Amino acid sequence: MQRNEKRRLVVATGNAHKLREIAEIFTDFEVVSQKQMGFTDEVEETGTTFAENALIKARAAANALGCIALADDSGICVDALGGAPGVYSARYAGEHGSDKANRDLLLKNMENVTDRTAYFISAIALVYPDGRELLAEGKTYGKVLYEEQGDGGFGYDCIFESDDLQKSFGLATAEEKNAVSHRFRGLQAMLKLWQAEENQ
Repeated sequence: MQRNEKRRLVVATGNAHKLREIAEIFTDFEVVSQKQMGFTDEVEETGTTFAENALIKARAAANALGCIALADDSGICVDALGGAPGVYSARYAGEHGSDKANRDLLLKNMENVTDRTAYFISAIALVYPDGRELLAEGKTYGKVLYEEQGDGGFGYDCIFESDDLQKSFGLATAEEKNAVSHRFRGLQAMLKLWQAEENQ
């Protein structure tokens, strides 16, 4: 990978929050969305795991655009709920992307539950137009709070207290969150895999 010139990285997402977070972490790249590159199809996430869904999204973008595409599929897994919401995190309350409804339902389902341990997981897929595929994963651990704390971040951030930060992601700065987040860890792991692939 050239170090002097920023390499373009196409991210298969329509989530502006996620795109911004990836751009804040992958500062050596020109991070652009698939929509900016002209791919606007709705890709159905039919996988039963985070990795499967990440691959589905990255494959669709790589095939449509003829370039390397990266996708993230992530969510929160709560131990007391058997790992739920899991892959259904974005549509936990029924409507895809309704963050407040998802948080409200999770808090309701956690009423009177004392074991509040949980983790965020991010599966990262990188797909080449020639069919090569790389997969990486990152996790960050914490617990589900009893109420929202802070208004930073997105998704479940304001009801998740990070073990690393000892406060909710909703109270954390972008820099604080990005230093310990599941997405950061997954992207760092992917970067190592990608560099190894490119140096073969």
